[in-house]
Amino acid sequence: MKDKIFKSILLLASCLILVLTAGVIYALVSQSINTFSTFGFFGFISSTSWDSVNENFGALPFITGTLITSILALLFCIPFSLSIALFNGEYFKGTKTSTVVSSVVDLLAGIPSIVYGLWGFYVLRPVLIDMGVSAQGFGVLLSSIVLAIMIIPYASSLSTEFISMVPNDLKEAAYSLGSTNLEVIRNVSLPVSMSGMFAAYVLALGRALGETMAVTMLIGNTNNIPSSLADTGNSMASIIANQFGEASGLKLSSLMAIGLLLFLITAIINFIAKYILKIVNR
Repeated sequence: MKDKIFKSILLLASCLILVLTAGVIYALVSQSINTFSTFGFFGFISSTSWDSVNENFGALPFITGTLITSILALLFCIPFSLSIALFNGEYFKGTKTSTVVSSVVDLLAGIPSIVYGLWGFYVLRPVLIDMGVSAQGFGVLLSSIVLAIMIIPYASSLSTEFISMVPNDLKEAAYSLGSTNLEVIRNVSLPVSMSGMFAAYVLALGRALGETMAVTMLIGNTNNIPSSLADTGNSMASIIANQFGEASGLKLSSLMAIGLLLFLITAIINFIAKYILKIVNR
């Protein structure tokens, strides 16, 4: 009887997740129909105009800003998160030093995004200006750096777990053949844990795609496609956060359409990641 009750609870929870997801999709699609019927799906995602006066809206600048900042953040994140993962999961595994580093990483993961935004604006921004980046053109680069710092704890924590799960028998066999520590990491630990680490970086990318407050404070909030890393721009989450409260009619529908596009982009990235994982694990 207890097993049946527990199984029923699990089934109910699973169905609830499906119902919630379906409800989110329905709300986004139903509120976006007006935009797509007015501009067309491809017309909306390819247009660079965002004119509230003439009610002419397009999502391309925000899609571009979101993808650029998120991908750059992931590229900045990988070297640091991989180094932390190897430090905690391989070189200093089980030591007090690893415990301290892991605690600091967990602390960074719990810091609210708005705190990162304040730090980036008042600390990192003056540094970039001193390096020659103009005060008006710090958006994309600064947002990407702060996003990278925000997702490093997620990627490094998960990567550490997967590296730690590599069987010791495999590593000891490599050591018995005369392999160095670097050779064991390169030929045993990384290949075995690669699929899990790839999933960790996909999750980190998903966090970067949906980040709102830090990007809103740092990207510059200009409705144009960034021409360089020193240019300002806008993201999909930022434009929704900035203008949703005052929007109505077609503009509100366009913001909901941007939310739907962000949902689709995240879903597509996760689908591609799962497909790649299946190929790697064959």
